[in-house]
Amino acid sequence: MTKVLINGSKGRMGQALIKCINDIEDLELTGTVDIGDDLESLMKSSDVVIDFSLHDATKEVAQACAANKKPLVIGTTGHTPEVRREIESMSRSIPMVWATNFSTGVNTLFWLTKKAVEILGPDFNLEVVEMHHKHKQDAPSGTASTLVEILAAAREVELEKSLKHGREGITGPRTKEEIGVHSLRGGDVVGDHTVIFAGAGERLELTHKAASRDTFANGALRAAKWAVTQSPGLYNMQNVLGLE
Repeated sequence: MTKVLINGSKGRMGQALIKCINDIEDLELTGTVDIGDDLESLMKSSDVVIDFSLHDATKEVAQACAANKKPLVIGTTGHTPEVRREIESMSRSIPMVWATNFSTGVNTLFWLTKKAVEILGPDFNLEVVEMHHKHKQDAPSGTASTLVEILAAAREVELEKSLKHGREGITGPRTKEEIGVHSLRGGDVVGDHTVIFAGAGERLELTHKAASRDTFANGALRAAKWAVTQSPGLYNMQNVLGLE
């Protein structure tokens, strides 16, 4: 039986994890933590920690996991590149699964996006559109950021130079190197992501729409079961699913 500690338990994803864990064979919820709670005291009786909290809390959680040799699953997004590197460095001592999206369908979208770029070639323009609920704090979403990273890597272009966050004013013609990303916010949308490949006379769109956070929760719990069997290192959901 794998004993799971959930950090960020009062949030939307934390509540979804608590709801779903009883339906996962060989998993047991041993503790829930949120702001102000003593993480390390509960960590001692757990096998793995799942973090869906706030971006400014993840580093401390990772430090505690590294000190106690506990595998860590991270679904929190919005970190600066510098903080992300600091957190990732702790994977040298523990298994760490860090994914912007734990949905099986979204990870299939990641795989299909890379394949589509390879098949369609350089003449198709690349755009990403995402929409989330009105309470989401970061933009673009972590999933959208992963998608544009996949597009840039597949095209072999520098993301920092190619990325366009929306467009305003007299922007001039679109360049072939541009990768556009557009963030919509409103209502209670769980998460919609579309990758657009626009060519001359045709357009391909790959879309994933999430109707329930249970999709992400079940994926994160699957990652937790997987992480406890792994050696120290930095992993993602593609590794968990055997897609890489």
